[in-house]
Amino acid sequence: MDEEHERVGPLRALLVELPYILVLLAALLAAVFVTFDRWRRGVFVLGSALLLGSLLRALLPSERAGLLQVRGRAFDSALMASAGVAILWLATSIDSLGTDSLQ
Repeated sequence: MDEEHERVGPLRALLVELPYILVLLAALLAAVFVTFDRWRRGVFVLGSALLLGSLLRALLPSERAGLLQVRGRAFDSALMASAGVAILWLATSIDSLGTDSLQ
């Protein structure tokens, strides 16, 4: 093969990492929510980000998964999906502090 075909351009490298960047941006948004004392919303966004990562890892071929690819497709997807579901369950099941009316 040519050296020209082996070399990956910066735009193509960015496009390969786009799924990871989307999940990372969602996690950063979750951190912003938690920072500004919106912990339930932040945790919900974090769980949703993990489910998005799981879906992207399951649907994209390995060449396009970028940094979402750690192990095999099934393992990566199952681990992110189970962590996302657990975090979403925790976010929706725990009463938020101070929201109960005092009677």
